[in-house]
Amino acid sequence: MLAGVKVLVIGSGAREHALCRSLSLDPDVTALYCAPGNAGIAEVAELHPVDALDGAAVARLAGELAADLVVVGPEAPLVAGVADAVRAAGIPCFGPSGEAAQLEGSKAFAKDVMAGAGVPTARSYVCTTPDEVDEALDAFGAPYVVKDDGLAAGKGVVVTDDLEAARAHANACDRVVIEEFLDGPEVSLFAITDGVTVVPLQPAQDFKRALDGDAGPNTGGMGAYSPLPWADPKLVDEVMETVLQPTVDELRRRGTAFSGLLYAGLAITSRGVRVIEFNARFGDPETQVVLARLKTPLAGVLLASANGTLADLPPLRWSDEAAVTVVVASHNYPETPRTGDPITGLADVAAQDAPHAYVLHAGTKRDGDAVVSAGGRVLSVTATGSDLTQARERAYAALSRIGLDGSQHRTDIAAKAAAEA
Repeated sequence: MLAGVKVLVIGSGAREHALCRSLSLDPDVTALYCAPGNAGIAEVAELHPVDALDGAAVARLAGELAADLVVVGPEAPLVAGVADAVRAAGIPCFGPSGEAAQLEGSKAFAKDVMAGAGVPTARSYVCTTPDEVDEALDAFGAPYVVKDDGLAAGKGVVVTDDLEAARAHANACDRVVIEEFLDGPEVSLFAITDGVTVVPLQPAQDFKRALDGDAGPNTGGMGAYSPLPWADPKLVDEVMETVLQPTVDELRRRGTAFSGLLYAGLAITSRGVRVIEFNARFGDPETQVVLARLKTPLAGVLLASANGTLADLPPLRWSDEAAVTVVVASHNYPETPRTGDPITGLADVAAQDAPHAYVLHAGTKRDGDAVVSAGGRVLSVTATGSDLTQARERAYAALSRIGLDGSQHRTDIAAKAAAEA
């Protein structure tokens, strides 16, 4: 048992709201802070202003709050080395170093690590000139997969049959990774690691396209569900053996130990499991459904990662229930989303749908007595149920109570999996 933990979460999205919600339910957490947070997180954590990219400012705030653990949520602060600054101040931090976070910050770095570790992934070329781009596109053919080498908030990937669109995206980036298209369904698998021990969480599937039927542009994610009734029961063990543990071991061998959350985006292809991408933090919206099913108190697991004691923990405990989350996005997302629109019905969800369904805020802020939109993905509605069908019904019933002018959401999240379960 922990003696009581004060936790500071860095970030302001739905992922951080999901983390704060889980931490607020943990009896070992005696104080919960979030910086900078949002309107929803303010209901479960004490908010503090901070520049999330300023490691010195984050470390200073953690010291002032006497935090026992800092959890860095978003990718940009991790790549900027915020976790390094917190650890340098002597405060345990959940999140990789800036150098290790390049696993997400640079697609080329990730490909190099996978090559060294023998991790199965798509064949690829790193391109920096128009001639190199043309050669790579010609080598692989359609569908073309073009990835901005740097961080792009989940929107730096173009998958298209249109050669000109692929070329235009590639040439708009300083450096791109062009790779072969991977067939088969996609799966997200998170693992918590301390740099040696790797503890997998439950797999989830997210929906990247903006519109029903996987149409429309790529987004940061429009919904997710867990568990995956169609997946091979041995999938997690296979990914641990072929992807997660080898990657962590390779990074440690290079002197760049990775501790924190390692996210593997996977394609279950006709030739076996292949890695699409790595992230260095909890993914949104999969975090919402994975944490909804986690029964083990969260703070102790995150602290064990930060302190290098994951091997001492008992196995994680999981609910048998299913979880579904549906993202509500603002008008014209993901292009030029409109902000400042009032959001209604949040109290109705809290009154009528809890505890089986609840709202997690992303791009929101308080404007007087009102909560208004402040980003592209505004909020997500997460629900649990005895199976995916019930979880879907509860999520969409709760969503129907929410009003946001011009908003959009997908109506088919987990529909196919529920129908086939």
